[in-house]
Amino acid sequence: MSTNIEDAVKTRYGAVAVANLSSKDEGVHAVAEAFGYSAEELAAIPAEANMGLSCGNPTAMANLREGEVVVDLGSGGGLDVFLAAAKVGPAGKAIGIDMTPEMIELALRNAARAKDGQGYSNVEFHLATIDELPLADNSVDCVISNCVINLAPDKPAVFREIARVLKPGGRLAVSDIALKQSLPPEVGQDIMAYVGCIAGAILVEDYKRQLSDAGFSQVQVIDSNSDLNAYAKIENQSGCCSPPMTQIASEARLSSGAYSCCAPSPVREEQPLNALAELLRRYHVNDYAASVKVFAIK
Repeated sequence: MSTNIEDAVKTRYGAVAVANLSSKDEGVHAVAEAFGYSAEELAAIPAEANMGLSCGNPTAMANLREGEVVVDLGSGGGLDVFLAAAKVGPAGKAIGIDMTPEMIELALRNAARAKDGQGYSNVEFHLATIDELPLADNSVDCVISNCVINLAPDKPAVFREIARVLKPGGRLAVSDIALKQSLPPEVGQDIMAYVGCIAGAILVEDYKRQLSDAGFSQVQVIDSNSDLNAYAKIENQSGCCSPPMTQIASEARLSSGAYSCCAPSPVREEQPLNALAELLRRYHVNDYAASVKVFAIK
């Protein structure tokens, strides 16, 4: 993984974790519901696990079964890990992978806040990048992820690593952002700075091809037809997959110019917060990018 991008993402996600954004904020809760989480699901997990960074609900489409081992790539505060843990039950295991120490710490704190007061006995979290998983070959039944794979500069390496850890017949069920069409140069330059989830995305056809090249079959990348402007429900939202900038801008000052999904550039004090809104009026985000459901079988 590119050092510059990795450092930028770590810094951004670290700031998000420290800011402790959660579904106690009505906008964050609304974003989660807009991308497929039910009110019952959100009520069943620690509120701090939901930070409004989703672009879908992979646990709803993964067909998880009792006793399975499921891995969540880019697990953040643990939202999908906790939902998966309930589905696979005590005989199964839900494993979260995140490269940000602050997110791992937050997820562990959230795991101790289980609604029944007993904690989660069938979850674990590992500090690692998603292109180098600390898991054995052929050890996982299902891999899920939520708006994170487009963070990875080397997506083919991520897909090969997923194929390595999945058991034969294992499946991939991912929510992500993909491009419907190539970004015009002006849009690419501006959106890269403000809407990271678009800058890191690849074309739908490239997504399919790279999964097939990694050895997957029955590959599907389906437009969920969700409105990416749903993120505007969060006050002072800076762009899709990103937390409110006013809450974290003071905690993250990045020197790198490289950003990707869920990690837009920090806002400088002299930059108006409505700059992205103006860009989205000129270049409609839904014309170029989509929240997609990704399925594949090893």
